[in-house]
Amino acid sequence: MPLAKARIKIEHTGEEFEVMFNPEEYTLNKDNNFASQAIPGLSGPILQFVHGNMRTLEMTLFCDTHAARRDVREETRKIVRLLDIDPDLHAPPVLQVSWASLQFRCVLARASQQFVKFLEDGRPVRARLNVTFNEFLDPDRESREVSRQTANFSKLHVVRQGERLPDIATTFYENPRMWRAIAIENTIDDPQAELTGVSLRVPSLPFVNPETGEVLL
Repeated sequence: MPLAKARIKIEHTGEEFEVMFNPEEYTLNKDNNFASQAIPGLSGPILQFVHGNMRTLEMTLFCDTHAARRDVREETRKIVRLLDIDPDLHAPPVLQVSWASLQFRCVLARASQQFVKFLEDGRPVRARLNVTFNEFLDPDRESREVSRQTANFSKLHVVRQGERLPDIATTFYENPRMWRAIAIENTIDDPQAELTGVSLRVPSLPFVNPETGEVLL
């Protein structure tokens, strides 16, 4: 049974073509962006998730027209042209890269051509294309598929009679040494200040080690 060919489809026109030779490998990349906040008394900053960065797909495609003595750019142009602005979209086209279980909705972000074999008249007949595809997310589609509820990063606590910041830290973080996070959130200098009846914001500090006070992320 022949090996399935990788295919690239232009979404808005339905045009589809196979790559000349399947890549030997491909790389999928994904990372997240976090903001850090330093808290006095902790061994490191607290990290807060900001947003996910785009996924990328990287691969090297091989084209060879030496046997047919054709200019290999006839093949590489099929891919490189996907960087051009489509007059109907006023942007490069959205693509679907498919290869067996790989299904990647994307745009072509980068294409580097390397020509490595030539005919007598100088026409290239063998080339490598290093391509990078950036995942294309449809905001409307993602909002329907993914729940986007605002995270509750803090709680409101009304200070009881005789309660001090270390006591509140013990209640919420199981460690009295974590009082500084509450003090910073509410601009309080003295951890032993009398605050009975005052509403304090208690920031959420997940994964606090109750023995060391370290924030584990």
